[in-house]
Amino acid sequence: MKNKFIPNSIACLFALFCAFLVSTQAATPRKLLVVTVTKGFRHSSIPTAEKILGELGQKSGAFTVEYVRNDQEMAEKMTSTALKQYDGFIFANTTGILPLPDKEAFLSEIKSGKAFIGMHSASDTFHGQDAIDPYIEMLGGEFQTHHAQVRVDCLNQDRNHPATRHLDATFTVFDEIYLFKNFHRDQVHGLLTLNAHPNEKTPGDYPVAWCKMYGQGRVFYTSLGHREDIWDPGWADKNGNRENAREVSEAYQKHILGGIKWALGLEKGDANPQAK
Repeated sequence: MKNKFIPNSIACLFALFCAFLVSTQAATPRKLLVVTVTKGFRHSSIPTAEKILGELGQKSGAFTVEYVRNDQEMAEKMTSTALKQYDGFIFANTTGILPLPDKEAFLSEIKSGKAFIGMHSASDTFHGQDAIDPYIEMLGGEFQTHHAQVRVDCLNQDRNHPATRHLDATFTVFDEIYLFKNFHRDQVHGLLTLNAHPNEKTPGDYPVAWCKMYGQGRVFYTSLGHREDIWDPGWADKNGNRENAREVSEAYQKHILGGIKWALGLEKGDANPQAK
């Protein structure tokens, strides 16, 4: 009679080994490159954004960050070879035509399965050219204009997505609200939106945040993030004032952390286009 114990033991050991590998991979923080280079308007909130992104990574244990703050760092850390060491990329309030050493290689890294996360003026990057830039196609929309900062009630389009499941049906925030061009609802999964112009209040479709697939890569974008007090619950101006309550900043941090985790594949969430 054959001993069934040996093959069963081998199978159990193999299963335990696979489980160990999965748990080890899940516990290893992902490596993100945070880019804040600007070639146009430079937001005063960039240092705050850099600080908060680092804190979110450290507190969550989900990711670590390195920074690209100037042209030299971009030339060194964003070559086709250097890009391969990162699991994803965050463009936090970048603007203008950035001097990427190899933009095609950068987009290929995302398309192959890496994460891209954009905040606010990431959509004002590679913007305004004669033809739609491949970066804009990856992102899913292009900044067109904005009016005065205003308080708006963003409609939550997906109460189950990691970036928005902590929010109620509406998310009230005071910020600079972007209007977009080269945006197509049937190519993105909406997360936050407005059903009226943020300033003029005329009815319409005004996206605020979305996610999408780009090849095998996951893309998350939120147009919120102009102001320091949307990023940081502890920030106040020189007179001690702020427009957004601390709770709004805390909700925004959960919004971007959920988007980052989703883009990294650490949490599940729908990316299929849906009706508004």
